[in-house]
Amino acid sequence: MPAAAATFPAQAPPLPAIALTGPTASGKSAVALALARALPVEIISVDSALVYCGMDIGTAKPALAERAATPHHLIDIRDPLQAYSAAEFARDAQRLMAEIRQRGRLPLLTGGTMLYLKALLQGLDDLPAANAALRQQLEQQAAALGWPAMHARLAQIDPATAARLSPGDSQRIQRALEVWHLTGQPLSALHGSAQRAAPAATAVAALPPGETGIALFALEPADRAWLHARIARRFDAMLAHGFLQEMQALRTRGDLHADLPAMRCVGYRQAWQALDENWPPATLRERAIAATRQLAKRQITWLRGMPQRHRLPAEGGSPAQLAGAILKQLEQWPAAAAPPA
Repeated sequence: MPAAAATFPAQAPPLPAIALTGPTASGKSAVALALARALPVEIISVDSALVYCGMDIGTAKPALAERAATPHHLIDIRDPLQAYSAAEFARDAQRLMAEIRQRGRLPLLTGGTMLYLKALLQGLDDLPAANAALRQQLEQQAAALGWPAMHARLAQIDPATAARLSPGDSQRIQRALEVWHLTGQPLSALHGSAQRAAPAATAVAALPPGETGIALFALEPADRAWLHARIARRFDAMLAHGFLQEMQALRTRGDLHADLPAMRCVGYRQAWQALDENWPPATLRERAIAATRQLAKRQITWLRGMPQRHRLPAEGGSPAQLAGAILKQLEQWPAAAAPPA
């Protein structure tokens, strides 16, 4: 019987949840599965790409056998046509955490979508919902003028947000312009000043008195070259396992397009463009790996803004050894709730 099928003793699990994060390709899934062999956990995916059905190879989705051995949640819950927001994730994760604890098990949140993790741990700014008609107008303007021109427009009304976005970051430029049109205020002014949703630390039901934190661990490579090599090897493995064929199958549906959030996921965005423009395989490989490196860089920047995390050297051992390091710190809970000085 797999370890995840076991339960804690009659009292509640000793902490609300474990969160395991880190940049893409740092080994989070393997460490999570190693933890699942030692603890009665259920895994909650913290990954904005794993929510989509039919996107398996390019997302490095856990194998069916792994998901059968340890319960996984928030995987394959949306069609690629459907959006899934950070606010939806936070609500779903809070509900699942409570349900998992009621079953006498421990929630293990695993993934690298940092906005999801921020929404869960800190809450989100109360920003306006997406407006389909306005987004269509902005896309039409961008088609006529180009996204660099839209970025220049954003720089006039919200220079702080424009400064942190590249001129080709169509998704975030569009959202910043949308917020300005809907509220009359720049996105940078709304961040941090609006009322926030209750974070998970106060929303998990039936916590023991005084235990309100989530033990947050981050796999962070000290050697960037180590991570870059893993990113390249993983993308090569995806190509060998039929990633382009997966992309072609998604395109032949006929109802998907390149501007959907699902198709903007790293790797998928480059593969869509490669098929549109008949890139040679070497060009796809180069651009997809470069985009994944940029994603990893952004994730590491996010992590630096989470001082409560326990840092583990991603290249510092096997998945079992890294899981053992986490278990050792968990033995000291609730002392483990605060990282060492």
